[in-house]
Amino acid sequence: MSDLLAHVESVWQSVVTDLPGFTIEVLPSIDSTSSELMRRARAGLLEPVLLAADEQTAGRGRLGKGWHSKASQSLTFSLALPLAPADWSGLSLAVGVSLAESLHPEVRLKWPNDLWLHERKLGGILVETAGTGDSSSAQRTVVVGVGINIARPEAAAVNALTGAQPALPPVAPAGLAEVLVGITAGEVLARVAPALVRDVQRFEREGFAPFAERFAARDALQGRSVRLSDGVEGTAHGVTPQGALRVMTPQGLREVTSAEVSVRPC
Repeated sequence: MSDLLAHVESVWQSVVTDLPGFTIEVLPSIDSTSSELMRRARAGLLEPVLLAADEQTAGRGRLGKGWHSKASQSLTFSLALPLAPADWSGLSLAVGVSLAESLHPEVRLKWPNDLWLHERKLGGILVETAGTGDSSSAQRTVVVGVGINIARPEAAAVNALTGAQPALPPVAPAGLAEVLVGITAGEVLARVAPALVRDVQRFEREGFAPFAERFAARDALQGRSVRLSDGVEGTAHGVTPQGALRVMTPQGLREVTSAEVSVRPC
C-alpha cells in the first residue's frame, strides 16, 4: 500500500459529512491530476472528487509552467468541486491561505499562488474552471491543483521545467521536511485536504472577505520591492477586497490581477 492510500480513509471520513458524494482516487502515475479532472468536467462528470498521484509526468503550473513531481518527494493532487460563488475573485488566494495555515506556521504566501518557506518556493496552486453545459446555471466545476515539495528538489531540475532563465543562478526550492522532519506525502494530504474543502465551501458562501485578514498575516510580499513581468517596479501593499495585488509605482497605486502579470521580489 502506498503512503497516500494509507491516509485516504481518514481524509474521506473528515470530508464526506460536509460534502456528500465526495470520493478520493489515488493513482501511481498520471500526466496531470488537474488535466484529468478538467477532462472529466468537460465530459459532464461533476461529482466532487480528490485525485492524487504518486507521480505526475506532465504537471502544470500557472502561465503554462511545468511542475516537478517525483514519487515520495512531493504531494500532488487536484480537487474538483461544483461551485457557484457570487464572485470568483480571490479564490486562489483563499486556497493558499488554507494550505499555508494547515502546513506550518513558517509557510508564507507569495501572491497570487505560491507557497513559500524561508524565502523559497515550497508549492504552487493552479485554479481552473469548466462550465456545466447549462447556460442558465451559475455553477461551474472548479479544479484546484496543488503541488507541495516534501523533500527539497534539485534546483537545476526545477528550473528546467519552470523555464527559469539559465543566466540566473539556480534557486533551490524548499521542502516541507526541512521543518517537519520525516513527514510523508500522505500525512501532508491528511493535514491539508479536509480544511481545504471547508475553506473552498466557505469561499463559495462568503467570497474572499473572510480570508483577507488571514492572507495578510501570511503575505510574503507586504512592504517589499517587486518587479512585474511588464517591467514596472514598485512596492507591494497587500491586496484589495477582491484579491488584486496593490503595488505603489512611480506612476501611482496600481491594482494588479493575476491574469495580467507575474511578480518577483526585487
